[in-house]
Amino acid sequence: MFEDHNDTVYEIIKSAELLDPAQLEELNESHLNTGKSLADSVIDSGLVERTKVLSAVAEYLGYTYQESVPSSVPEGVASVVKASTARMYAVVPVTATETSIALLAKDPFNPSIIDDLTFTLNKDIEIVVCDPDLIDELVVSTYGEEDSSIDDILGDLGDNFVEAEDDLSGSDLTDLANQTPIIRFVNLVLQQAIKDQASDIHFEPFEDQFRIRYRIDGALYEMAPPPKSLAVPVISRVKVLSNMNISESRIPQDGRIKMTIAGRPVDLRVSTLPTQFGESVVLRVLDKSVVNLDLEALSLPDDILQTIRDLVDRPNGIFIVTGPTGSGKTTTLYSALREVNSVETKILTAEDPVEYEIDGIMQVAVNHQVGLDFSRALRAFLRQDPDKIMVGEIRDLETAQIAVQASLTGHVVLSTLHTNDAPGAVTRLIDMGLEPFLISASLEAILAQRLVRRICKSCRTAYEPGHDLIEMLDVDPLEIAEKDFFYGEGCPECSNTGYRGRVGLFEMIVVSDALRELINDRAPTLAIKQKALEQGMRSLRDDGLRAIFDGNSTIEEVLKYT
Repeated sequence: MFEDHNDTVYEIIKSAELLDPAQLEELNESHLNTGKSLADSVIDSGLVERTKVLSAVAEYLGYTYQESVPSSVPEGVASVVKASTARMYAVVPVTATETSIALLAKDPFNPSIIDDLTFTLNKDIEIVVCDPDLIDELVVSTYGEEDSSIDDILGDLGDNFVEAEDDLSGSDLTDLANQTPIIRFVNLVLQQAIKDQASDIHFEPFEDQFRIRYRIDGALYEMAPPPKSLAVPVISRVKVLSNMNISESRIPQDGRIKMTIAGRPVDLRVSTLPTQFGESVVLRVLDKSVVNLDLEALSLPDDILQTIRDLVDRPNGIFIVTGPTGSGKTTTLYSALREVNSVETKILTAEDPVEYEIDGIMQVAVNHQVGLDFSRALRAFLRQDPDKIMVGEIRDLETAQIAVQASLTGHVVLSTLHTNDAPGAVTRLIDMGLEPFLISASLEAILAQRLVRRICKSCRTAYEPGHDLIEMLDVDPLEIAEKDFFYGEGCPECSNTGYRGRVGLFEMIVVSDALRELINDRAPTLAIKQKALEQGMRSLRDDGLRAIFDGNSTIEEVLKYT
């Protein structure tokens, strides 16, 4: 319940004094470990009744609270809100007049319910708080289950859409994009992706087919391909939603979609690319309820967790996170910044683009078209009196030099680099042209990370791996003689993939005096790695073994990424 709003629920329970502070802290920690929402953890503990939590939420938001839902909603009232709108925002009207309407809302925290529906319904909106599970049931009993699947919509479309001409005008494309079946089709594709917790949605036109693929836990899955004739209207619809120039298909474009899906606000980052057979469009799903921006939730080993906390608390120094695209670097840095995000600390970030909006942090999106790149943003930051600075990525010598200058003048600088492992980050900075003595003076630590798929908890099964797999792990057979190995058999929970969610692998170097000497001597990556291992660094492969033996991931996943 209220999974996306754990921080607000914490404040509500604290200010309403529903629990004593020690109990609240304990439950807050347990909710982070179990993945259950804070509201559910509090209710399941038996210390506070569900009705008390819900009425405290209503009071905090300034809404009325209703303990039960009506057994049925009169036809005249229900018809004021369209079925598709009710399902999308997860709301049910309980009373309606000429000028106003009272809505039971599954997510009363969602501001777009009032913002969007005031405009859509042309009435004043009054939100009523009630048990979200009861509202879910009422939506279904009032408006029926989702009345169409993707296959049904494709059936309805039939042969209505012929292959679009190449030279359609902007208004023709807009008309295509705004046809009801296309709107329903695109909404359903997005809903399905959010439900499956996809991180990316790919719309790909080829010569004789149109593919739609979802990336879930790092792996791509294809849905049943729609007819090729839908490529232009569907892609035009996505461009309309993301405020792009619909008639321009010769150059790449970037946009953003903010919409409510199944009652909760979702942010989508959209990118188009002109290809031989039409525009390829990829949507990155930025769903805060899936990404937990809390250091405790990142499955970091205890020693690394403590080191990161110490690093962001220091008065100065550079902390770099490395890894390939999609390895969770930004999530780690956001989580680290949230640890020190307080009234006493001024935090600035330069990002390309801003992925998650965080209260209390000044976030700047770099804009190359007007010359606002990382180096220019960083230079401006130094005149803004910050304490902590995050730079999305160190891409060039100028950005690296200003980051060092910021660190040496008393700022903590967090950033990312694309290298294969932690020791490689030092060599990369030297290759950029940064003087070794500047690196050794400012660099405090480097964290390398990977994300591997987590074995589904519902179908996790122990097994005896083959000799070949064990050999590829390159470990001492005696070391693993007593260990258990697991894999996912596949079940409905994980769509028969055997995996659900992801878990991080980490390798951390804390820069010691001995390492500073090696950096000053321009030592090769291998020498730095050797010294770091002597000083207790666990390699990514070793941390992968931890994930295997804890039953979190499989040998195949660890071998694939380390």
